Parts: sequence; C-alpha cells; structure tokens
Amino acid sequence: MSREFVLSVDQSTQGTKAVLFAKDGSVVAKTARPHDQIVNDLGWVSHDPEQIMTNVLAVCRDVVKRAGVRAGEVRAFGISNQRETCLAWDRETREPLAPAVVWQCGRAKGVCEELAASREGMARRVKELSGLDLSPYFSASKLAWLLRNEPAVREAAERGTLCLGTIDSWLVFKLSEEHAFLTEPSNACRTQLLDLHTGQWSDELCEYFGVPRGALATVVPSDSVFGHTTLGGLFPEAVPICGVLGDSQAALAAQNCLEMGDTKATYGTGSSVMMQTGPEVVESSNGLVSSIAWDFGGQRSYVLEGNLNYTGAVITWLKDQMGLISDPGEVEDVIARANPADRAYFVPAFTGLGAPWWDPEATGMLTGVTRTTGRAETVKACAECIPYQVADVVAALRADSGIEVGELRVDGGPTRNAYLMQMQADVADATVVVSSLAELSAAGAAFVAGRSAGVWEANEIYNRVTRSYYEPQMDDATRTVKVDGWHAAVRQVKAHG
Repeated sequence: MSREFVLSVDQSTQGTKAVLFAKDGSVVAKTARPHDQIVNDLGWVSHDPEQIMTNVLAVCRDVVKRAGVRAGEVRAFGISNQRETCLAWDRETREPLAPAVVWQCGRAKGVCEELAASREGMARRVKELSGLDLSPYFSASKLAWLLRNEPAVREAAERGTLCLGTIDSWLVFKLSEEHAFLTEPSNACRTQLLDLHTGQWSDELCEYFGVPRGALATVVPSDSVFGHTTLGGLFPEAVPICGVLGDSQAALAAQNCLEMGDTKATYGTGSSVMMQTGPEVVESSNGLVSSIAWDFGGQRSYVLEGNLNYTGAVITWLKDQMGLISDPGEVEDVIARANPADRAYFVPAFTGLGAPWWDPEATGMLTGVTRTTGRAETVKACAECIPYQVADVVAALRADSGIEVGELRVDGGPTRNAYLMQMQADVADATVVVSSLAELSAAGAAFVAGRSAGVWEANEIYNRVTRSYYEPQMDDATRTVKVDGWHAAVRQVKAHG
C-alpha cells in the first residue's frame, strides 16, 4: 500500500519546526531547532539568514529520517513563516547581504517619522494603500533602512542584482531548484509595499520608501507551485513547494476560519488576533489593520488583524532575563500560589505598544505593586498581560466589524496553561477553543500544499484535531474592575514625555 505525506516547515521568530502529515491528516513526526536572537546594545533584533536556512534543511532531514520516509512518498512541501522579518540578498551570489531585520526591531522608526513629516496626510495615504499604519513594525521601513545603512545592499541595488524580501521568498529562492524569486499575498501585504486592493506591488508606496520595485519578488497565489526542491539532496527527486503562507494566516487556515467573522488568536513570541472578513476589505477605526488572508486560485480573502509585540515572549523574559521561573511550564503552579487580591499589572511595552494602541515610544511597566507583591504575584501579573492584550484586540474587532465574537479559536504555547485560557475566556467574554495540535502554522501551510498537490480536498488536518473549550465564568462587575485596572496601567505606559 502506497504512503503519501505532506511535509511542512514553520519558520518562526524563535526557531524552525518541521512537521510531517499523513494523508489522513495525522501528525507522523515533528522536530524543531532554535536559532540565535541577535540583539545589540541599541536593542536592534536580527537573525542570521544562513543559520535559518541551515536549520530548515536540518529539521526536514531529521523528521523524514525519524518517520522512515522512502523516496517518492512526500508529495508536497509547504512553508509558513514569521512575517515582517525581512532581508536583502544578491541574486547572483545567492548570499545574504546583511543580517535579517526581525519584525520586533524598531530600528527603522526614524524612516517612518521622516516619511510622515514629508507631507501632510502621508501616514493616512500609506494606510489607504497598504491597509497598515505607518510603523517600523512592518517591512517597508526596515528595507529602506537596509538600503540606507548597509553598503553591500546599496551596491547590489546599483548592480541590479538586489533581492529584497521576507523570509518566505528567501526560503523559496534558496530551496527551489529554479531559484525562484516569488512571494504570495499573505506575506507581501505585510511589507507595507503591496496595494491591498489590487494584490500587487504599489509603485507609489515603493517610491515613498525608496525601495526599487525591481528588487521585489513576483507575487503569485498562495497555492501556486513556487518551485521544486530536493531539500539539499534529501529527496532523490524534487518535490513541489506548493503552499506558502505567513504564519498567522496559516494558523487561520488550520483553524478552518473560512467564514465571515471567524476569529482566532495565535500565541507565539507575539500574538496575532485575526478575523476573517471574506472577499471585501474592512477598514479599521479602532487601531487594527487590514490584510490579505490568502489568495487561493486567484480568489483573495481579507482579514482584520491586531498584532501584539510581546505575549509568549513575556514568559521567556521571566525565565531568561528575570530568573523568576526556570521553565515556562512552572507558570501555572506559581500563579496558583499568588495572592488573588494583589493589584499588580504588567504592560510589556519592551519595544513600544502594538495594536490597538500603536505607541512606539512606550516602555514597559510593572504597576500597582504593594506589600503583597512578591515573586508569585509578579509572575501572575506578567502572565495575565497576555489575555488582557488579546481581549483588547477582540473588543476592537467587534467594534470594527459589527460582529459579535462568540468564539475565539486559539493556538500556541500559552494555550497549555489552563489558568490563562480561562482568564482569556473571562476577560474577552468569549468561548475559547483550544486545539490539541500545537503546530497550527505548519498545519495551515501543509493543508494548502496538500490541497494544491491533490493529496486531499477537505481540511483533513483540522478534521482530526480534538479541541477543548473554556466558557466565560467571570461576572460582569468583576470583569469590568479587572479590565479597567488593566486599561489604567496602559494609560500610565502611554503617558510618557
């Protein structure tokens, strides 16, 4: 009996996962490797593109070997990736020209300020075209920074050999036998250089940011055949790369959020809270952004989205920088020992505030500290900032869409913490649905790749996953007091000079 598999890679902020799915949608094997977080004295965050590439090949080799896959059994290869992280490389040498600038990095703030000051209404015009607020969070200003500050990038632009792109286009270029220079709309729209309405690069936006359009990848549908790969000789015959999505949109697909109003939250280093809005762009007046969910077969679908810079990363910070925990799995037990009446709040504005507040100047704050605030209470306050932030985005989604979000489908590491998931249901006033599959970004890319290659028609991965449910239990008065306290803490963070 022949076996068919779909191999998917999720290249995320902290590391790279490979997941192998069988034809029935079950997970056969998975593995992961971290990569270095390069942070300089100015707080700039970078990644090594070659290390990422090496890790992609390594995890694919490891997972295929672990599963005992034979030649010809992998039918399709999919990619999900951290989104706004971007880099520059040379089309001829195929080598990176500088470290990748990570989505968290705020080094391009000056580029945005300069552009906003260049003419009245500029920030508004950028958002009209791209759907995104003018912010160093997105790739366009990062690419402009690379062109201004990295001589090798400028020289490649002058030679006409420069490639500028997000991680998906780097991986496709390096992995494909064709060295295809391609991207797709879920990633391209997050650069702030794509016209949200046409799904193609905007000459006007490229001019504003000083990014040569010829250095950008060709935009194709998300379920295209992007090229063929042997994964560095792992396969004797090349396998099609036929499903690529940004990680948040990949999780949306894996959560089967296909109908208007379907909403999910992905808890990673940061978080993406995303609502499916169908074939029409819904504009936000509450601090959210409009993006493209995907393009399947030439049919675009849109989303409203709020992005939070620091959610799961707060737990990492508690462990690595503060030494308050030795393992993320400790958090729930530590919280259980905290005084429930403690009034501390933590706002994780390490590099400014994301949605729905958008304040790049804000810095983090632990506030409401009293004599009852100790280690357990501090850990509790830091962990609780995750559901509070997500609840604020859910409230903005309700306001912008006019849709009552009754169910929030969630994925990511913090979903294993029952305390946080119950609190999420309580402060968001919505049923929280936790997937038993942690690797939903990889699953979404696998679903698209498998469907493109004819391995399956329905979302067999979603159909096999089990789910647990957290219903709101908090009374309205208690919810109001807690959320008002959180909003007071956010106002303190925003009250900077």
